[in-house]
Amino acid sequence: MTLVSMIVAIDEKNAIGKNNQLLCHLPNDLKYFKSITQGHTVIMGRNTYESLPNGALPNRRNIVLSRKPGLEIDKCEVFKSLSETKEACSGENQVFIIGGATLYSQCLMEVDSLYVTYIHHSFDGADTFFPSIDNNIWQEVSRVYNPADEKNQYAHSFVVYNRR
Repeated sequence: MTLVSMIVAIDEKNAIGKNNQLLCHLPNDLKYFKSITQGHTVIMGRNTYESLPNGALPNRRNIVLSRKPGLEIDKCEVFKSLSETKEACSGENQVFIIGGATLYSQCLMEVDSLYVTYIHHSFDGADTFFPSIDNNIWQEVSRVYNPADEKNQYAHSFVVYNRR
């Protein structure tokens, strides 16, 4: 059975983005994201794909969900529906949903685990948000606090939740 996880960075108001971009540049989180998702399939919406600075993520199977007919994206597989995506990923060890907000909202109740980077800051002007994490449904299984430093402007915590 394929383990389906979400990975996301959110601020203190559950914001995840502004103008189809991340809220901030946090090198520590980018390294964490890479270490967790490398070698796995990543599933994203078209807007999330378009926000990637260098296109498809290396060393990962990239799947883009889009209703746009005939869309072809270099180094990515494009599917129209979540059910098609699930079928294409059956038998894989673990897959990661990496955004955006619509995909997170559609899939939250179906995933097995959440990898959340909590950015200990609130950003003005954010326009995209992650759904609330209900502690009756999700159990925290690990937390690592990272203070701000010369490379990472904001303190942040890496938290993993499993479905109860």
